[in-house]
Amino acid sequence: MAEIIQRDGTWTFDGDALRLVPGRDKNVGLLRKTLGELAVPLGALAGISFEQGKKSGRLRLRLRDGADPLLHATGGRLTDSSDPYQMTVDSDRYGVAEYFVDEIRNALLLDEVPATAVDRYLLPGPAVPLSVSAGDGTASFDGENIRLEWNWKTEEAKSAAGARTLALADIQSVEWHPAVGLENGFLRFTVRGAPTKAPPKYDPNSVDLWGFKKDPLMALVAAAVQARLPHPSAPSTTDTPPRQLAAAPEPPPEADHDALLRRLRELGDLHKSGVLTDEEFTLAKQAVLRGM
Repeated sequence: MAEIIQRDGTWTFDGDALRLVPGRDKNVGLLRKTLGELAVPLGALAGISFEQGKKSGRLRLRLRDGADPLLHATGGRLTDSSDPYQMTVDSDRYGVAEYFVDEIRNALLLDEVPATAVDRYLLPGPAVPLSVSAGDGTASFDGENIRLEWNWKTEEAKSAAGARTLALADIQSVEWHPAVGLENGFLRFTVRGAPTKAPPKYDPNSVDLWGFKKDPLMALVAAAVQARLPHPSAPSTTDTPPRQLAAAPEPPPEADHDALLRRLRELGDLHKSGVLTDEEFTLAKQAVLRGM
């Protein structure tokens, strides 16, 4: 087991998963503190790096694209203090950080974890029920319904209809943007059949954010909803199911050797990700080997 303890928090690796516990230092953002402990399975990692500086360094985890609903919902817009996958390391702990990086990298190599994107979330997202008050309203989510309630700062054109309840089944997408400079941020829900180009301050399906302390917490609502929406990379129901593709008839005689080797690697990735069962993987592999 490998562990590193800093003011930013504590990271522990047991060979199968990383346990990330935020610290209580003033530099740890409110979002990280509210999100709490995270358990990141090894299979969700694409890599880890350590950058040294004169006074301090920084550990960074890189997750596979599509593995975490929080990263998907925030789209790379989290600040360093809010990012749960970064840790500031004091200069006297550089040796520990380098050992920690080596342990993670060795485990990724031994388990042959690919750095490719995934088509399902490997982390569950923030726990629900969840309620955040910021900007011009309060957004609450219980796992099935989103409720938006307004405060005295809400534009009358938006608040006149009162609080709104949106069923998760009616949500097409969710967006979160932080306030940057003089530009407000927002949490916006796009409802099927009711697209709008109205600014968030007038959109009854949006919370307008002004850059105050609690604004980043709206990203947790976005992530909790995103985790329960269909994964953006999941196969379409109109497409041929992955298992049918993987278990296709054996390759034609003219298929070259390199193509067959690529096919074997693809089958291995499908098996590791759980798309293929052991039996399906064995049958599909045998079909490819016969073609060789």
